[in-house]
Amino acid sequence: MHMDYTFSVDLDDFVEDFTHCFTGECRVNVLPILFQISQTISETEDLAASLALILTVMRQRLKMARGVVTLYDRSSESIFIHDSFGLSNEQKARGIYSLGEGITGKAVETGKTIIVPHLKDSPNFLNRTLAHGDGTPMNASFFCVPILHGKKVLGTLGAERVYMNRRLLKQDVELLATIAGIIAPAVELYLMENIEKVRLEAENRRLHNALKKRFKPSNIIGTSKPMQEVYALIHKVAATKATVLILGESGVGKELVANAIHYNSPTAEGPFIKFNCAALPESIVESELFGHERGSFTGATAMRKGRFELADGGTIFLDEVGELSLSMQAKFLRVLQEKTFERVGGARPVKVDLRIIAATNRDLTDMVAKGSFREDLFYRLNVFPITIPPLRDRDSDVILLADHFVAHYSREIGKEVVRISTPALTMLMAYHWPGNVRELENVIERSVILSEDGVIHGYTLPPSLQTGAETGTSFGCGLDAKIQAVEYEMIVEALKTHNGNTTEAAKDLGLTRRTLGLRMEKYKLTYKTFRKG
Repeated sequence: MHMDYTFSVDLDDFVEDFTHCFTGECRVNVLPILFQISQTISETEDLAASLALILTVMRQRLKMARGVVTLYDRSSESIFIHDSFGLSNEQKARGIYSLGEGITGKAVETGKTIIVPHLKDSPNFLNRTLAHGDGTPMNASFFCVPILHGKKVLGTLGAERVYMNRRLLKQDVELLATIAGIIAPAVELYLMENIEKVRLEAENRRLHNALKKRFKPSNIIGTSKPMQEVYALIHKVAATKATVLILGESGVGKELVANAIHYNSPTAEGPFIKFNCAALPESIVESELFGHERGSFTGATAMRKGRFELADGGTIFLDEVGELSLSMQAKFLRVLQEKTFERVGGARPVKVDLRIIAATNRDLTDMVAKGSFREDLFYRLNVFPITIPPLRDRDSDVILLADHFVAHYSREIGKEVVRISTPALTMLMAYHWPGNVRELENVIERSVILSEDGVIHGYTLPPSLQTGAETGTSFGCGLDAKIQAVEYEMIVEALKTHNGNTTEAAKDLGLTRRTLGLRMEKYKLTYKTFRKG
């Protein structure tokens, strides 16, 4: 909406202006501001310094709530926030507009100032930055002034403020239009000299914004490609009520995935009931899952709801579902098909509305072929399978997970452990992790307990990680071998600390340079490996 403000000035307006000078809302002192901006531009041609000054003036002198400078890249027809105040980095990164899109896009497209007296009344206000999702009042005014050089639009100056005085709004619009005219030549020069940088900035903001939008459950650690694929599946299925079958080796984190699905679903406020199908004898499993009526068996002194009933309105997670007996599988199948069951000792059907997530480390297809798992149940469960990759296929996540567990157990045990040594990292990366994330967690917990100097060393890791196959050195398992392992790690740490300087490393170790050289030769180490550049 393009609005033209014309007001007549009378004695009352003059008195009002005079009064506002005492409240900081008059603009009679703007000439020194304009002079300072003009001088900065003419003396240095430094656009960054000028914009910093302009934004400071807008925030401190003009009492703006937010101020935004956008630049326009003609080749891609994209407009992006170049500098601002009142916006976080994340909000700023979202501020990318196409030509004609929203208030900013229309100001660039038309080359005309656009004034919105109240944001809440403007259909063109997109809230692209999401800055107004935090309770910010929508009764603020917003205006967007194009930065014009000739007839070429180079970007915009935008400002947001609550105005009680309409004449003050008009004055601020005129002031920013004047400032836009002063800085226009510097903006054009900046765009000409930095066009590739401008495009890269815009692309970087776009990618950053896209990555922020990419779904990643907050309870799962890992950024590897296999886990990104898992996150995408979680994101797609969480919004539905489809049955999910989580597959993967023991210790990969199947329960974490079930948690992520439930707590990112429309029924996240509902109950999330977990049951391990292998944890109890078969005679108890039926009562635990379906509940029982009073007097249904010895000791049943009262009616008791089962896990399916407790999960009504939410999600039930059945871990190790492959361990259910064939008779229990038949009863489970009915719940999947009809969402109905009877309590043990009861005849009245109980209907539930819930989502079922099952998990197993067993090969259900093989079990079906052997007759130990019902084929019809398998197909009912296998609506949306998610396979969690083993840790050995998530190389880039090992160190991320290790650092997370170090921080966690440091806090829990009350011991300050600040880092993992280079040889220890090498061992962690080389190991094949048959126990997956659970095994890594146990290894780190043990190492934090054993650490004495705030560092996890290779010699504090379990023997299974210290064999020649994993470390690239053949230390063996005896006392001499362990001494060699400690010596090897101390030499590596000293060389790393001193950037491969053998003289300084030898001093740290209390050795002569010649002795250190002999021991480096023994372990096939070279100082060049530790040079940083």
